[in-house]
Amino acid sequence: MKRLTVVNADQARRMQEELSAGRGPVREVVVVSGKGGTGKTSIVASFAAMAETPLLVDCDVDAADLHLVLNPVVQESGGFSGGKTARVREEHCNGCSKCYELCRFEAIVPQDGTPVRYAVDPLMCEGCGVCAYFCPEKAIAFEDAVNGRWYSSVTRFGPMIHAQLGIAEENSGKLVSFLRKKARETAEKEGRCLILVDGPPGIGCPVIASIGGADLLVLVTEPTVSGEHDLARVAELADHFGVPALVCINKADLNVEMSDRIAEWARKRGLQVAGRIRYDKAFTRAQVNRSTVAESAVGGPADDLKNVWERVLSTLN
Repeated sequence: MKRLTVVNADQARRMQEELSAGRGPVREVVVVSGKGGTGKTSIVASFAAMAETPLLVDCDVDAADLHLVLNPVVQESGGFSGGKTARVREEHCNGCSKCYELCRFEAIVPQDGTPVRYAVDPLMCEGCGVCAYFCPEKAIAFEDAVNGRWYSSVTRFGPMIHAQLGIAEENSGKLVSFLRKKARETAEKEGRCLILVDGPPGIGCPVIASIGGADLLVLVTEPTVSGEHDLARVAELADHFGVPALVCINKADLNVEMSDRIAEWARKRGLQVAGRIRYDKAFTRAQVNRSTVAESAVGGPADDLKNVWERVLSTLN
């Protein structure tokens, strides 16, 4: 694990000033968790409230929810295509069944009628293109598939790049890469020095696409056995890609013994704990009101979040 240098609150304040003034290179902070339900998005939303001029990205494209709190107003949008899909052109199909015989994904479906004709089940099609390549009549079109939509929006904290992946659509990793590229272009164009990313949970393709090349990861966990286990997995992933990381223990007071155990595990692994955040109904109230704890609460969890954010800023130095 790459070693981090943690400095003091004054240097954290200077980093905030530098980011706000648009000085220095673009820094990218990605908040991820090994499992869902740790409170990652609530933490990102509060970070957004405390960062003065961030550019926000929701890379949790399979279940995006940062927009529920930040109320983005869409300024620009477009379709996202991460692959191709096949389509039988009925007028050219002679019913030879070559495509039906070759498809290994059972995506070619015989249709009623004589002579028999075939169609492609879009939910089963993997976009391999074998059917189109071998069709003797060239009766199968192989076209770009629209897997979702991306959005460039404005929020009360700054611009936000986000997306909506279609139901049962794949290529989430490609969509995440697209969002990060779009975010960096926007940040450089607008002179914003901080990209704050709400990353996906787990350790799969969208997470890998979210963390490569980032300046800092914040690994959010909770004091449970599964939280401990999945933290270890995402920490290993961060280590593999050489991205420095901090650990944040959310809902820490629900199981102090387990929180201590996670903190000790992090210490032995060379990971620094950015802080512990207590469980508090202020999080639920903030979500219901489409707000953040950093905006709506005083003391308690708001102070916990402030301490973690200062630790993040100081580590970015």
